[in-house]
Amino acid sequence: MLESAEALLAEHAQLEGAMADPAIVADQARYREVGRRYAALGPVVSAYRTWRVATGDLEAARELADEDPAFAEEIPGLEATAEAAEEKLRRHLIPRDPDDDRDVILEVKAGEGGEESALFAGDLLRMYLRYAEKRGWRTEVIDATESDLGGYKDVQVAVKAKGTPGPGEAPWARLKFEGGVHRVQRVPVTESQGRIHTSAAGVWVMPEAEEVDVHIDPNDLRIDVYRSSGPGGQSVNTTDSAVRITHLPSGLVVSCQNEKSQLQNKESALRVLRSRLHQMAMDEAAAAASDARRSQVRTVDRSERIRTYNFPENRVSDHRTGYKAYNLDILLGGELDPVVEAAMEADEAARLSALGGA
Repeated sequence: MLESAEALLAEHAQLEGAMADPAIVADQARYREVGRRYAALGPVVSAYRTWRVATGDLEAARELADEDPAFAEEIPGLEATAEAAEEKLRRHLIPRDPDDDRDVILEVKAGEGGEESALFAGDLLRMYLRYAEKRGWRTEVIDATESDLGGYKDVQVAVKAKGTPGPGEAPWARLKFEGGVHRVQRVPVTESQGRIHTSAAGVWVMPEAEEVDVHIDPNDLRIDVYRSSGPGGQSVNTTDSAVRITHLPSGLVVSCQNEKSQLQNKESALRVLRSRLHQMAMDEAAAAASDARRSQVRTVDRSERIRTYNFPENRVSDHRTGYKAYNLDILLGGELDPVVEAAMEADEAARLSALGGA
């Protein structure tokens, strides 16, 4: 543990010097990268220094205990302080997700359940938008396909932090465990008999990739243009401004029609494509490392649910962490921190267990 901490302290000092380098300051992309890493290591440095002070005080008290009984009386308290400081440092030394400081692109997609599923997708979207607002994040709807009753068949939103967030405070660090299938149980507005129905919507969260992260060869793209459409498929403009991009090597297809110009839609679609390719690379790396902690599912199948929203009981249940609360209305209003932090704590415990507690 000591060697790991000292190596990170040395890196922190190097980064501090790099942030004063005019060449790095002039390169905004590089400066942001260095700044994110510097901020991420700050808590490690603080925890290490606290631990060194605590262990130093304990060692001094033990050395002086034979000469002065007053020091012997202090030893139990100092031991507890040193143990707590060591545990805190150990947790900070758990290998972090390298994308934890990134912004995200979040996609909500209606699944089984027809119009009810699309309406629920709209509820999830509003929940995430309100959560982002409460945390001071900026949001931007990249593309959306609305349903006839005002829900969403598919919607993509960029979520961005303001400034440089602290460790565990960036959009990806807090939203990455939202990826998966969300199940709803309620009486749909289309139900005339008052029967409770079950439907599902899928959430996909991707760390937003920058151009320097993912190189896309223009020759690998097929770009098609068409007219934007609204609910029911009706055309909403008279120009071919909507864009569909197919990445030929991977087979990924991304469409965007929200912007007014073809160029703007193309840029938005490329943003999503870069993030999906980055996510694919992450998944492949995790698979190669036999990473069993896959937190997201890729299909909208009710059997692969991660969370259930039961409206009659005002209950939300997370099936991965065991979190359960009877405040569904508050959760949908954007108070997501309790369920998010339960997932973060479970992930931290799994990482710590994988290290064997060392």
